[in-house]
Amino acid sequence: MSADQHAVLMDQVYRWQRHCYDLTRKYYLFGRDRTIDNLGPMPAGASVLEVGCGTGRNLRRCLQRYPRINGYGIDISAQMLATASRQLQRDGLAARVTLARGDASSFDSQILFGRAGFDRVLLPYCLSMMPDWQAALAQAMQVLAPGGALHVVDFGQQEKFPAWARQALRAWLTRFEVTPRADLVEVFSRTARANGLQMMAPDKLGGGYAILLKATRL
Repeated sequence: MSADQHAVLMDQVYRWQRHCYDLTRKYYLFGRDRTIDNLGPMPAGASVLEVGCGTGRNLRRCLQRYPRINGYGIDISAQMLATASRQLQRDGLAARVTLARGDASSFDSQILFGRAGFDRVLLPYCLSMMPDWQAALAQAMQVLAPGGALHVVDFGQQEKFPAWARQALRAWLTRFEVTPRADLVEVFSRTARANGLQMMAPDKLGGGYAILLKATRL
């Protein structure tokens, strides 16, 4: 699937869902707030990029949790970005956030945001929705500034789930164009090494329902 085709698909998926996205996703996108809490400490003026920022929910929480940082968000869906912009305006946070539409696997951060690197890069439940997710992961690592950290939270492999429950979850996720990546940890580790990053031990939640990954650039 090309980037343009993926953009059209995401706009179709979220044209109406975006209006109730935050209300419904809080019941099953576990680990996002833990990941945000683990972003700090950060100095004043630190930069946080969210890849696949969607409605801006996580960026808003980041800015509220760390009131001295600046936020950046990229998403391929114009529909989601419209919602993110509106909600940031509503919460009085728009002046501290720069949003841009782009493909996570090949964006130019200098062109989109006027900067080459970020102190924190966050990928929350988005790699499981991206056709070229491995390239997106590599791109996120490449825009990580010296001393920065990359944080990923996404669906795991549900290792401790009964087979029927795992199958039911996978069937339900497929309806939303979501595919948990069986080789996520392996690819994350390999890509981190290739980009000179140090990977931390994975953190699994809820019997493998979700997984948190972190890598730092020394």
